[in-house]
Amino acid sequence: MDSRFVQAFFISYGEFLIPLDLFFIIGVACFIKLPKETRADIHYWLPFLILVFTAFYENMGAYTNYNYEFKASVNAYLGNTEYPKFNLWLNNITKRGIGVILYLFLIKSWLEPSKKKYINWMIYIFIVVVVIIQYSGIEPLYFNQPIIFTFGANIILIGSGLYFIGMITHEQYLASNPLRLLSFWQMTFIMFTFTLTYISSVAKFYLYEVNPVLGESLFQIEWIMQLINLGILTLTVASPLMPGIFEKEPSYEFS
Repeated sequence: MDSRFVQAFFISYGEFLIPLDLFFIIGVACFIKLPKETRADIHYWLPFLILVFTAFYENMGAYTNYNYEFKASVNAYLGNTEYPKFNLWLNNITKRGIGVILYLFLIKSWLEPSKKKYINWMIYIFIVVVVIIQYSGIEPLYFNQPIIFTFGANIILIGSGLYFIGMITHEQYLASNPLRLLSFWQMTFIMFTFTLTYISSVAKFYLYEVNPVLGESLFQIEWIMQLINLGILTLTVASPLMPGIFEKEPSYEFS
């Protein structure tokens, strides 16, 4: 086996990619087993879509580190000939762009109808902000984008806050056990993951300069939180096959 392939997929990112790919395989197997009407439910196909999309771009990131020529050609096309080893363009398009929108849709799926419109506006504004910042050259696609990421992370946190406000004000949520609600675990780990990722993104380069050990530790914690988050999404997909573990989600239908 090519040594560069082993380095990219098993050594550099193996401790993250291997469990991620296991979640992906389990998620696909469980989703296939779900009844057709359950697969059509947004509370199952959307977590599955996020899981598949995350597995795609994380493995694609490893591939760009394996196929240097491909990575360099994309950078050259985007105008980055100074740092051809960077693959930040992939991270910016997927995790910090499309990924934020997908998580906003996931949050929206759990909100009461009167609050869904706020998520719609967040999505529209986020897309406009990203287009303006990138096409104006303020934050090129091939470099780190702290403004875009900060804005995306903050609207994710605001959206999560809307969910928790509904949880403490809606009668059916108050009557339920939040520890047995999949929506509670999804929103909790989405909030923690984006909070920690936001902190590490802001401080990462500084920490690597003054305290590389702490910077690496923070990066490892970020990976762990993301894996837990993906584990919750995998559990969501598998939950209809494990009746009795989770409670039925409260409905806003009669509120």
